Amino acid sequence: MMKADLPMTRDLVLVGGGHTHALVLRKWGMNPLAGARLTLIDPAPTAAYSGMLPGFVAGHYTREELDIDLVQLARFAGARLIMARATGLDLEARAITVEGRPPVAFDVASFDVGITSAMPALPGFAEHGVPAKPLTPFAHRWDAFRAAEGPARVAVIGGGVAGAELAMAMAHALNQRGRQAEIHLIDRSRALTEATVTGRRILVDALVRLGVTVIEDASVAEVRADAVVLEDGRRIASDFTVGAAGARPHDWQTKLALGLEGGFISVGPTLQSSDPAVFAVGDCAHLSHAPRPKAGVYAVRQAPILLENLEASLAGGVMRPYRPQSDYLKLVSLGDKTAMAEKWGRGYSGATLWRLKDRIDRKFMNKFRDLPVMGQPDLPSLYAEGMAEALGPKPMCGGCGAKVGRGALTEVLARSRGATRPDVESVAGDDAAILKFADARQVISTDHLRALTFDPYVMARIAALHALGDVWAMGASPQAATASVILPRLSDGLQRRTLAEIMDGAGEVMAEAGAAIVGGHSSVGSELTIGFTVTGLCEAPPITLEGARPGDVLILTKPLGSGVIFAAEMASAAPGGVVAACLAHMQQPQGAASRCLAGASAMTDVTGFGLAGHLSGICAASGVAAEVVLADVPLMDGALALSEAGQSSSLLPANRQGAGVIIGADGPRGDLMFDPQTAGGLLAAIPEARADEVIRQLLAEGYPAARIGRIVEGPPAVTFL
Repeated sequence: MMKADLPMTRDLVLVGGGHTHALVLRKWGMNPLAGARLTLIDPAPTAAYSGMLPGFVAGHYTREELDIDLVQLARFAGARLIMARATGLDLEARAITVEGRPPVAFDVASFDVGITSAMPALPGFAEHGVPAKPLTPFAHRWDAFRAAEGPARVAVIGGGVAGAELAMAMAHALNQRGRQAEIHLIDRSRALTEATVTGRRILVDALVRLGVTVIEDASVAEVRADAVVLEDGRRIASDFTVGAAGARPHDWQTKLALGLEGGFISVGPTLQSSDPAVFAVGDCAHLSHAPRPKAGVYAVRQAPILLENLEASLAGGVMRPYRPQSDYLKLVSLGDKTAMAEKWGRGYSGATLWRLKDRIDRKFMNKFRDLPVMGQPDLPSLYAEGMAEALGPKPMCGGCGAKVGRGALTEVLARSRGATRPDVESVAGDDAAILKFADARQVISTDHLRALTFDPYVMARIAALHALGDVWAMGASPQAATASVILPRLSDGLQRRTLAEIMDGAGEVMAEAGAAIVGGHSSVGSELTIGFTVTGLCEAPPITLEGARPGDVLILTKPLGSGVIFAAEMASAAPGGVVAACLAHMQQPQGAASRCLAGASAMTDVTGFGLAGHLSGICAASGVAAEVVLADVPLMDGALALSEAGQSSSLLPANRQGAGVIIGADGPRGDLMFDPQTAGGLLAAIPEARADEVIRQLLAEGYPAARIGRIVEGPPAVTFL
């Protein structure tokens, strides 16, 4: 039996995408522990590597070179990635509390959340300062500041080696851009005291060479938008003030019901905390048996020990102790492509040391590049005809990318409509039917999705919004829903946890939409599938595919691209930031958009058949043609680049074949017109006189809506111009 066929029985939750956890994920992906479900919680889709941060600040590395892509790494490890901020630990409930969503249950947990250099007690810092740690938000803020024009005034609070390294990197970057740079390094006592005598001399010389002014024995009284005010009254002009003074644990970490040392999680030789089911590594941990300064080299060397001990905790094995080295080679960037090295109390500098540091850093980052990609299973030596063609060249997509093509579905539905009833009205091509009562009209529809993310909570939200799309597309108000869930094989405990996450996510969406979940059904299968049957009430005549008239303007409320992005994500080819933005688009409800589009001549939601297929359905039902300006169709960030790189959904060929009469739509941008969308936007035909006002209303409601074309006279066809 394959590992994938075995039931999951235990939850391992990694909190934070630090260096140790990143290495654990990589090793886990190569040989996962059977029966363990792995979860990573981190607020960002990427994690900056500390070793390359000064080089990035100086301009020697791009942002892509700096970041570990947690989305791609989680996919490789078979882990669900929860992009949210951890806020605490409930030991009694065995759960991690998370910002903006229900707690995440665990059997074994590990913390690798790093540290912060925020200064909450310093007046004005929260509003105007930039903590050097966490690294990812700092890198984002610096990227924007470095790209600006004109004079640059920077102040770094904290005259340790880390602060000096950042000051030198910033000075080099700004000088290279030709900006008039004014950099100050401020310390409350003597700067660079942790360096050796030789090392301090090297650093001071480098600071002077780059024009950095060092201010010692100066306490900061206040940070303002344009200055740092010292306690002696001096005012240091600064438009970018960085906090690099020391290392503090995150505020929520200091409140954990664990053994703490100065707010850091105290761990023993096995990296376990006072609760044996909770581990901690990296800068957020305090090694009670062998205290060490905060340094990435320790975090990296903890990874194999942590992995072995996590597996032992989950499977009942024997723990190994972690024994940190007594000293290590310290490599410090000096702004330009030179570096200083310190070990055993001696210091050196030069370009050769920069090349050494660069080689070490790139070797580390290469561990997370070119991860093996999931492919199709090998065919047996003997198989029935047609199997290779049915299997296709790539794994089947999730979401709407896993649906049957429009042509096959339309053909089958046309001959299996069931009994004709006077109180049931349907329009050819519409996904919802209209139930007629004495004075009311009720719409009903059903939809289900093969999971495209391992996160049941997010997947349930997407599936619920996707199902509601048919109700909103008819101009109806959501009324009721029943759930249909297929779970993969899980232990009883994990079944309960997973169902709770699904119903929490779906319940939030339905409650916000005004619909009640009135029941549901569940079963066990090979993978997670979530669906809903939904009803809605129409106060006005329902909007169907019929009714589009020549002269109507076509308006789309969401950009396209979810199909190609998640096809690429399955192949570890989609940047994490692109995937995160796509998930945000898919979780945007369309209720307010539906109200803005009230009175549309015709409307549909853009889902599995892609824009071309769904617009073709409007044309066929209304007896008209459509013209779309290809360049005016909004696309999700990264979608076009992925299409140009040859990425596509497994449903793309069927969508092209079954879309009806399509003229144009060639090339990578054209492929996106057939891209299957999951929880996509609304596509409406609006009378010309109302179009500008409707666009204004949609934009005011936060929708990235766009006018993409118009309805014209002619036989049903869609022309892309």
